Amino acid sequence: MSNQTRTYTKKERNMYLTGMLGQNLIYNIVATGLYFYFQNVICLPAMALGWIFALARVWDAINDPMMGTIVDRTRTKWGKCRPYLIIFPAIIGVVTVLAFLNGNYATATSNTQKVLIVAWAAVSYIAWGMCFTVCDIPLWGITSLMTEDEDDRSKLLGLARIVAGIGGVGVLVVQIAQVVGGIFEGKGYSQAKASQYGFILTVVIMTVIATVLFEFAGIGTKERVEQAEKKYTFTENFKIMFQNKPFRQILISGILRSPIQLLMLIAMTLITYYYANGDFMNVLKTDDTGAMVGIDWSILVRLAVIAAAVFLGQFIAMGITPSLIRKHEKKSIYNFYSVAGAVPFALLYVFFKIAHGDVKTSMVWVVLTGLCFFFAGAAMGGINVLQSVMIADCVDYEEYHNGVRTDGVFFSGQSFITKLSGGIASILSAVVYHFVGYSDANILKLNEALKSGADFLSYDGGSGAGKYAATMFFLISIPPAIGMVLSALPTIKYAMSDKEHSRILSELVAKRAAKNDDSAE
Repeated sequence: MSNQTRTYTKKERNMYLTGMLGQNLIYNIVATGLYFYFQNVICLPAMALGWIFALARVWDAINDPMMGTIVDRTRTKWGKCRPYLIIFPAIIGVVTVLAFLNGNYATATSNTQKVLIVAWAAVSYIAWGMCFTVCDIPLWGITSLMTEDEDDRSKLLGLARIVAGIGGVGVLVVQIAQVVGGIFEGKGYSQAKASQYGFILTVVIMTVIATVLFEFAGIGTKERVEQAEKKYTFTENFKIMFQNKPFRQILISGILRSPIQLLMLIAMTLITYYYANGDFMNVLKTDDTGAMVGIDWSILVRLAVIAAAVFLGQFIAMGITPSLIRKHEKKSIYNFYSVAGAVPFALLYVFFKIAHGDVKTSMVWVVLTGLCFFFAGAAMGGINVLQSVMIADCVDYEEYHNGVRTDGVFFSGQSFITKLSGGIASILSAVVYHFVGYSDANILKLNEALKSGADFLSYDGGSGAGKYAATMFFLISIPPAIGMVLSALPTIKYAMSDKEHSRILSELVAKRAAKNDDSAE
C-alpha cells in the first residue's frame, strides 16, 4: 500500500494562476470601478447606491451556500469544480459589460428615467454577483482537489492570493477611463458623456482580456481528490458548515472585519479627488490651447506613492505568509495581523486631522500616509492568505470527523465573507455620504466645479480641511481599525491547532491510499 500524495504539476499551477489573474481583474473592475462609476460618473443617490449593495449582499447570504451545494452535488467527467470554470467566465464577462451600460441619473429629465437607471443598476449588479459566485466558489474550491499535500496546497493558495493581488491592477480602470474620457471630451462631448463613454470603452477592452485569462483555470487543471458518493441537500450542507467550529470562528471573524472593505471601496475616490483634484488628467500640464506641454511630477509622484503602497504591502505579506505558516501557528499569525493591522488604519485619520492639506502637498506627510497604506495592505494581504488556508483546513477537519468533504460549501463561506463585507462597507459609506451631501446632483456640480479650477479640499465651503475629504479619511480609517481589532476575538481560542490538522491530514491521505489500493485489487 502506498501513501504517496498526489499533487498538481507546474503547468497546472501556472494555468490555475493565470485564471486567478483574469478573475481578479474582473472582480476589481467591478468592486472598485463600478462603485466609482455609479457614484461619480452616473451620479446615483448615495442611499440608492447603499441599498443596491445591501440587497445584493442579502441575496448572497442565500445564493453563496446554495451555489456551494450545487458544486458539491456536481459529478462530471471533468470533476465538480472544472465545469463551472470552463463555462461561466464568458458569461460573467458579458454581464460585467452590461452593468456599465446605463444612463446618467444627474442628467435624467424625468422621474421615470431615474427609476429605470436605479433599477438597471440594481438588476445588473445583483446578476453580476450571482455569476461571480458561480465562478468564485469553484475557483477556490478546486485548490483542495488539485493536491493532497498540505504544503503544496498552502503554496498554491499563497501564490493565488499574490496573483489575486496583481489582479488588483483592475482598479486602474478608473484612471484609464478618465484618460479615454478626456479624448472624448476633446472631440466635443460634454464632461458627463465623455466620462461615461470613457468608462464603457475601457471596461469592454479590459473585460475581454480578463475573460480570456480566466478560462485557463478550467481548461488547464485536474481534480485528484475523490468525492464521496453521497450528495447532501442545501439544508444539510448549511448545517454541516455551521456545525464546524473552526469554520464558524473564521466566518464570524471575517464578518467583524467587514469595515476594512471601506479602504478598497473608497480609496480610488479619495485618490482621484483628494490627490488628483477629481481627474487623473491633472497629471498632464497643458497650455492655453489644451495641448500637453509636460507632466506635473509632484502630482504623479504623490499618486504613485499612495496608490502603490497598499498593493505593495499586500504582495509582500502574501509572499512571506506561506513561509511564516511553516514556522508558526496559523492562529497566532492571523491574530497578529488583525491586531497590529489596526494601527496603520487608525493613523490615517490622525495624520489627516494633524496635517489637513499638507497630507497631499508635503512629501513628508505623503510618505507617512503611504507607510500607513503599506502596512494596512500588508495586514489585509496576510489575512487573506491565512483565511483561504484555514478554510481549506476546515474541509479536512469535516472529512475526518464526519466523512463529509464539501469543498464548495466551505469556500462559499469565503465568497460570502467577501461579499457581505463589501455590502456592509457600502451601507456604511452610503449613510455617511448621504449626511454630508456627497450624492447625485452634488457630485455632478462638484465635477463641473473642479473642471473649472475649484479645489476639492475647500470646495464644500472653504472649511480649511474639507468636509468631503475629512469624511473619506474617516471612513477608510476609524471603522476599519475597529473591525480589525474585533476580528481577532473569535479566533483567540481557535478550535484546531496546526499539530492537530497535520495529524488529521496524514490519516486522511493514508485512508484514501488504502481505498485506492482496495479498488485496484
